[in-house]
Amino acid sequence: YAADLYSYLDWAARSGLDPLAVTHRSFRRYLAELDQAGYTRRTVGRRLSAVRSFYKHLNAEGACQVNPAAAAATPKAGRSLPRRTAASDVERLLGQFDGLDDPVELRDAAFLELLYACGARISEADGTAVADIDFEEGSVRLFGKGSKERIVPLHDQALQRLRRYIERGRPALLRGHASSALFISTRGNDMSAASLRAVFKKRAAQAGLDPSLHPHDMRHSFATDLLEGGADLRSVQEMLGHASLSTTQVYTHLSLERMRDTLKQAHPRS
Repeated sequence: YAADLYSYLDWAARSGLDPLAVTHRSFRRYLAELDQAGYTRRTVGRRLSAVRSFYKHLNAEGACQVNPAAAAATPKAGRSLPRRTAASDVERLLGQFDGLDDPVELRDAAFLELLYACGARISEADGTAVADIDFEEGSVRLFGKGSKERIVPLHDQALQRLRRYIERGRPALLRGHASSALFISTRGNDMSAASLRAVFKKRAAQAGLDPSLHPHDMRHSFATDLLEGGADLRSVQEMLGHASLSTTQVYTHLSLERMRDTLKQAHPRS
């Protein structure tokens, strides 16, 4: 909190105020200036907390009788929009496996395709068994939070990559070991969530993507792309396994942001 406190003391000095004599009214002006300067609610809340603690300390030491920050309400942090992966980046990530037939390549292609094809969480992909892939129905069974089960349809390309991996890549990786898990390590063991995250990071780097890209960003892209393609919110909620529709609604805001950008670029009066 040191930087936040120094920022406040600097403001007081520039405003010609004695920090020991700042009134509640003056402090409200300080908060208003932070808001006008474009600081996020999280930053304003953090600075408020630092100043409040500063005055509490002064009160305890007897150096000051008031706490101008005591009555100020801490701003509620707004829900941040999820980050999506650009369609071109998804194509680069998945396209790097085209024509490759090595068991590890087949596995990683199937894993990444699954993330984007059904919006699976990394923990759900980790918990998927071979028996959870239904090629006849064209779907995957996922077990989400609280072991809640859901069935999500898969498109043909995802099914093709999964079939190639299961039939040609997975047996080679098993090395005679017995396992029901879908994703198998090079040692023939079930892959952990940490191992799958490492696969994602490695393949994203090979595709030249942003190093901060996370597997969960594929889930965000899945949801946003569906909504932009005309899918109804309730169906997306069911496919994501969200207990509340309000959790899914955050993706409508992200979709709206893209539409707003399009409007600015294309509308003659924007």
